[in-house]
Formats: sequence, structure tokens, C-alpha cells
Amino acid sequence: MKNVVVEKSIEVSLLIIEYCEILSSEKKYVISKQLLKSGTSIGANIHEAQNAESKSDFIHKIKIATKELEETKYWLILCEKSKNYPLNGVLKEKVNELGLILYKILSTSIKSRNQN
Repeated sequence: MKNVVVEKSIEVSLLIIEYCEILSSEKKYVISKQLLKSGTSIGANIHEAQNAESKSDFIHKIKIATKELEETKYWLILCEKSKNYPLNGVLKEKVNELGLILYKILSTSIKSRNQN
């Protein structure tokens, strides 16, 4: 069965890698490194959540993924607002789409846990 959040996280990670390679080729090493770490960590945490030991563990891992997502958004905002960085609008859009999915999963999971 297809897992939308896992598939979307892989798509975003691959876009992050491509964008960071562009940044590195333009000698934008500091932000490239930070963005690569946070951007690929989103998917790593989503993947970990798929094998969570409990509902609370799942929620914890998804919360970490959302924190990494917010950090990734921060680095992308800096790139967008800087005149010296190339803009990748598709990447920003895909990160936002993944965020909507993650926050929905998180809110649904928390509600479900609290009802039990």
C-alpha cells in the first residue's frame, strides 16, 4: 500500500539534495549544509515513525519531523530573501505540502491518543 507521507518525504529529500548541490557549487556551504541536514532529517524521522513502538512514540517522531520541517522552511526563507541565493519555488512548495500532511497526521494522532 502506498504511504503518501513517506513518498512525499522522499520527494522532498531528493529536491533538497539537488538544491544543496547547487548551493555548494556556488560556494554557499554554510546554508547548504544546514539545509541538507534539516531537510533530509524530515524524511528520516517520518521513516522512523513507521516503526514506532507505541502511539506516543509515533507522535514524538512526527513532532521531530515537524521541527525539522520548520527549520528547513527557515533556511529556505533566508535563501529566498537573500539576493545572492538562487530561489527554488518548487522546493518551497513541496516542503509546504509535506508540512500540511505532517500537521494533519500529528493532530489526528494526538486526538486519537487522547480519546483512548
